[in-house]
Amino acid sequence: MAKAKQTNKANRFAGRERVVIENVKPQIDEGRFPIKRTIGEKVLVEADVFVDGHDALSCVLLFRHEKNPQWSEVPMEFIGNDRWRAEFTVAELGRYHYALQGWVDHFKSWQRDLRKRVEAQQQDMATDLLVGAELVFQAAGRASGQDAHRLKELAASLRNRRDFSGTTHLAMVDDLAPLVVQYSERRFATLFDHELGVIVDPVKARFSAWYEMFPRSCSAPPGQHGTFKDCEARLPYVAAMGFDVLYFPPIHPIGRTHRKGKNNALTAGPDDVGSPWAIGAEEGGYKAIHPHLGTLEDFRTLVAKAKELGIDIALDTAFQCSPDHPYVREHPEWFKKRPDGTIQYAENPPKKYQDIYPFDFETEHWQALWDELTSVVLFWAEQGVRIFRVDNPHTKPFRFWDYLLEKVKARYPEAIFLSEAFTRPKVRYGLTKLGFSQAYTYFAWRNTKWELTTYLTELTQTDVREHFRPNLWPNTPDILTEHLQNGEPPIFSSRLILAATLSANYGIYGPAYELRENRARERRSEEYLDSEKYQLRRWDLDRPDSLKELIGRVNKIRRENPALQSNGSLRFHPCDNDQILCYSKHTEDYSNLIVVVVNLDSRHTQAGWVELPIHEMGVDPEKPYQMHDLLTDARYMWHGPRNYVELNPHFLPAHILRVRRRVRAEQDFDYYM
Repeated sequence: MAKAKQTNKANRFAGRERVVIENVKPQIDEGRFPIKRTIGEKVLVEADVFVDGHDALSCVLLFRHEKNPQWSEVPMEFIGNDRWRAEFTVAELGRYHYALQGWVDHFKSWQRDLRKRVEAQQQDMATDLLVGAELVFQAAGRASGQDAHRLKELAASLRNRRDFSGTTHLAMVDDLAPLVVQYSERRFATLFDHELGVIVDPVKARFSAWYEMFPRSCSAPPGQHGTFKDCEARLPYVAAMGFDVLYFPPIHPIGRTHRKGKNNALTAGPDDVGSPWAIGAEEGGYKAIHPHLGTLEDFRTLVAKAKELGIDIALDTAFQCSPDHPYVREHPEWFKKRPDGTIQYAENPPKKYQDIYPFDFETEHWQALWDELTSVVLFWAEQGVRIFRVDNPHTKPFRFWDYLLEKVKARYPEAIFLSEAFTRPKVRYGLTKLGFSQAYTYFAWRNTKWELTTYLTELTQTDVREHFRPNLWPNTPDILTEHLQNGEPPIFSSRLILAATLSANYGIYGPAYELRENRARERRSEEYLDSEKYQLRRWDLDRPDSLKELIGRVNKIRRENPALQSNGSLRFHPCDNDQILCYSKHTEDYSNLIVVVVNLDSRHTQAGWVELPIHEMGVDPEKPYQMHDLLTDARYMWHGPRNYVELNPHFLPAHILRVRRRVRAEQDFDYYM
């Protein structure tokens, strides 16, 4: 078995290595960062592998889990133009390593030339057979047991010049060729110059539906602070809509100094509850729970109850403090001081956040700060939390996140981290390369056909997809886009369907979303009027215009159709109307093929002709095929690649169509599957 850690420079045979390995995919930044997969997914590896002259070569893909010191190998397949391919499946959480090895294969060269001589009906091949016999005999010396015995038999047969039959020997050589190659001479093999890595996450890192909710607004009586017990009562509502991640904003004590009032007022009234992101008070900090919500035991019970319904509780990780946080008193060295001796509060000019102190990551005491913040995440993991939404990670050092993620994933490889970094693309991509499992996107601000097509193609069809798993959110407590504010009510339905079908991971902030809350605090603001960030809200979950039934239907469609559970197959298709977006997803074998057609105009009926590449989809262009609308259960017969669609947004702004092909049964009648 090859030792992939051995470098070419250290190899005493390096001067006789003739094989070149380059342009290996997938890899990120020349192997500096690992790619991402979830349990059960394949890693398809391709590379250019070539040699000087006319000799044949062999190459293998090496792989192993980090816990296993032994390498497994898969022969690579030649696919043309010096390009080779192989794959392996990741079956365990954690990190896998993979590498490539190639060598000049003298047996393959001999076998190829022997075939040419036989086809040319050459008779005098005694010497050629002796050469082959020696190659096979050498392979037998590297084998053992039954393999060695079979190879010695082949070598003896090749030496028997009196019993030569070109066809017979070719058949024998073809039969045992894989065995001979398995024991090839690899003294002069070329090993790709560095190992590559794969981080393997739980399936939920690839496929999930998030629902964000403020626990303090879950109380049934108006104006009363909600508790974890109230959240338990809300769990069936969330489960009925089909969400499997329930995300809470910070659940810790809230500071009182410079507490913000309703609608972000600078002065709070005596009953104002403040912003959950102003973390820390006399009752404690990151490892404490707001006393009105309940106890740590109440929280553990909630986590267990949610699990029974298939829901994971996700917590907000916001590394910032209120002026009242115990850290401010106990570790003033972790904060930046102004010339007057006061601690610098957070600012994003012209905005000021006097109720929040950011950490000073350039402090001389950075190691103690890193260790303490890492212990916060580990503490909540010990309480049963495995999913963390990280607030503004781009405002903390990359090396800090590298440290924290490595420490947490070493103990909890199933942990999932969602990056909330609305910043420059390279910064956002830098965070996911470091190990963030998912990331928010610019989806909320991508509204036109061109914007959506260009952006989602970048995220799913370029090398970005090897590390960046998009999580699409049409709204958050901080983001009420102008598109949602000014659109007609159907805009909430269309944006939901887009988010849930364009990406395998998506989320909504509710109940604001299903109740179509679109009131902004002020003109040209993305802040909600009467935002839950600053006050308690009571929501009428039984309102007749709620989208909860549609949301439940969409999430059921996602669960029942594997095509919607990953992003790699996403393809956009032409439509002659710029207000209609058409795209598809499919499983590897096309047994599950979904076509989505969305009207992007929330006011008017739109129609057009969509074109599908049915020859690539396994659909017979000469026969009709059925398009089953999974939203309405309607069924349409389509013919050929070009078909007409018409969508009234005030009825339903989209089709989610499953392609069903005609199949002839033994009873001589047709059905669709």
